[in-house]
Amino acid sequence: MKKFSIVAKDDKESLLIAKDIQRKLFNGAMSYSEKDPDIVCVVGGDGAFLTAVHKYINKLDTVVFAGINTGTLGFFIDYTIDQLPDYIDDILNKEPVIERRKLLQADVISEQGRKRYLGINEIRVENMLKTQTIDVFINDVKLETFRGSGLCVCSQAGSTAYNRALKGAVIDKGLELLQLVEVSGIHHAHYRSLGAPLILSEDNRIVLNSEYVETSLLCFDRYAINLKGAESVVISLSDVTFGVAHYKPVEFIKSLSHLF
Repeated sequence: MKKFSIVAKDDKESLLIAKDIQRKLFNGAMSYSEKDPDIVCVVGGDGAFLTAVHKYINKLDTVVFAGINTGTLGFFIDYTIDQLPDYIDDILNKEPVIERRKLLQADVISEQGRKRYLGINEIRVENMLKTQTIDVFINDVKLETFRGSGLCVCSQAGSTAYNRALKGAVIDKGLELLQLVEVSGIHHAHYRSLGAPLILSEDNRIVLNSEYVETSLLCFDRYAINLKGAESVVISLSDVTFGVAHYKPVEFIKSLSHLF
């Protein structure tokens, strides 16, 4: 018997749909397990999807995610509200194709040691209160000394998220890579950096070295930590993956067209 759980956006419509899904999957002989599901039903948009993956971050090798969109965007989500009957029927009766995607990881290095954080869309080092000065290395080779508000590293999945607002490139689905984009870089006669998005193959590491001030943050998806005391942040693609359950083909370009 398959076990399921539900992660829903906190609005009236999404919560009502979540109750309907739970009732119908129960009737279809599935059992509900908040702690140990086989599949997580995500009700909302990509924000709800990020919440769901982080909720089960320690169980990603045994759980997959399938969503229905009640939000504004759904690059991880294949079904719309009017397709709810199909969504229920497919989960009950079809075997999905599981697409596995790598997460981003950030290793924060300080005198206290190393701490690791995982992100789905992007990882940023950001400071909106003071200008940051960051030496940027690709592996062991120095690229630049950046001055500005921060730097954003995204995966393919995150290329349509905050990265796009920073004028980064939108990357085709299925490509495992890293993209580095500046956040409000300073460019004049004395300070000048690359000033353009940099796309790197998946085996690269982006190393950010700086004397971080107390107000600098490491932001990953919807979460943030203070970088007080950090000496270096190393960002790469992780060996950890999450699984998206696809019961039908969905074209990336068709989803992308909803942005415009």
